[in-house]
Formats: sequence, C-alpha cells, structure tokens
Amino acid sequence: MIREKELLPLTGYVHGGCSPVGMKKSFPTVVDSSSKEQETIMVSGGKIGCQVELTLQELTKVISFQTVDVSTAVKK
Repeated sequence: MIREKELLPLTGYVHGGCSPVGMKKSFPTVVDSSSKEQETIMVSGGKIGCQVELTLQELTKVISFQTVDVSTAVKK
C-alpha cells in the first residue's frame, strides 16, 4: 500500500480516488486469494463513489495483478 502522504505526489490521485482501475501508471497490485471463490467481486472504479462488479477473469482484462492470501502476507 502506498502511504497517504506519498499518494498524491507519486500517483497524482487523492486518497479515496486511487484505484488500480483507471490509473495512468501501473503499480504492483494484489487481490486476496479468497476472490477466486466468489462469482463476482466489487472493485473501485477509479473515481470516488464509483464501484464496479465483475468477475475475477474480467478484472484480468483491465489490470495486471497477483492473487495473494492477504491475511497471511507479512511485510519483511
């Protein structure tokens, strides 16, 4: 996760309006592995107040990401 104070200078986006969907620059993105068990998932549409419901397969057409078990991922 990008720290809030670094967000605007690094991405050009403000907190709450920053999503991998629609960003001008690509950043490493992870999606929790539990999403594989869901028929659809909800993601931020890249604009404050905009959410998009889609399948994980559809998301692969929009952004590049890795699925990771976020609950056990530890920053070392």
